[in-house]
Amino acid sequence: MIRPLAAALGAEVLDLNLDQPLSDEAFSRIRQAFSDHHVLVFRKQDITPAQHVQFSRRFGPLQIHVLRQFQLPGHEEILQISNIRENGKPIGLGDAGAFWHSDLSYKAVPSLGSLLHARELPDSGGDTHFANMHLAWETLPASLQKVLLPLKAEHSYIKRYEEQRAKAPWRPALTQAQLDEVRPVVHPVVTTHPDNGRKTLFVNEHFTSRIVGLPQDESEDLLQQLFAHSVRPEFIYTHQWQKDDMVFWDNRSVIHLAGGTPDDQRRRLNRTTVEGTAPV
Repeated sequence: MIRPLAAALGAEVLDLNLDQPLSDEAFSRIRQAFSDHHVLVFRKQDITPAQHVQFSRRFGPLQIHVLRQFQLPGHEEILQISNIRENGKPIGLGDAGAFWHSDLSYKAVPSLGSLLHARELPDSGGDTHFANMHLAWETLPASLQKVLLPLKAEHSYIKRYEEQRAKAPWRPALTQAQLDEVRPVVHPVVTTHPDNGRKTLFVNEHFTSRIVGLPQDESEDLLQQLFAHSVRPEFIYTHQWQKDDMVFWDNRSVIHLAGGTPDDQRRRLNRTTVEGTAPV
């Protein structure tokens, strides 16, 4: 059963255990709900990392994050999102989601979606905010939509990387091989969702670095306008995590932001990322 949330996006998937085989019919219903609601919440999923990976692969090939040092041991497909340190070293990416973004928009073939599984949660904080980029596009003035339709934008993983390193020195310096893996790419500012056919605004404050062909000041002014518009309160669903939640969101139609966790409270989640298609 699919129960829509009382927000601009999102639905709960009820009475489904991901540790059990999933029929083609049930999977088809999930795919349709994903297209319709953009964020799916699966509660009480006490599953293994292998089961997490297996379910994720039903949606397509999995992408490996460039920061391989934060992989879950034995499962290269899983990126650990965690503020926990062991033997003085972080086990995961503790500051993930500090800015609004779409996962892997900086890749030539960005993500279809991400599946985040909560394993250890703080007593306070740790919420994740999701913004509906279909609504962001559809509520822009028609005159601005006309301007945006032919434009392309550059996305760069390193746009704010050093800014994050300055705040979190444990975040590693990138090797040349890693830099080569995340060279800037160009995508349309407005894309068409391959499943539901709706247009979406495909820019985000973390990785979108400039509008191609515009002077820097004009590019920055336009991007700041779009960033602010994208996260209006009426477009947002805030997820308050419960242990063993699995949340699956569509990186083609949603941007998200981590709400932050107190430094003295442990937080650990496992993330897989499904490969999508080149945006059009």
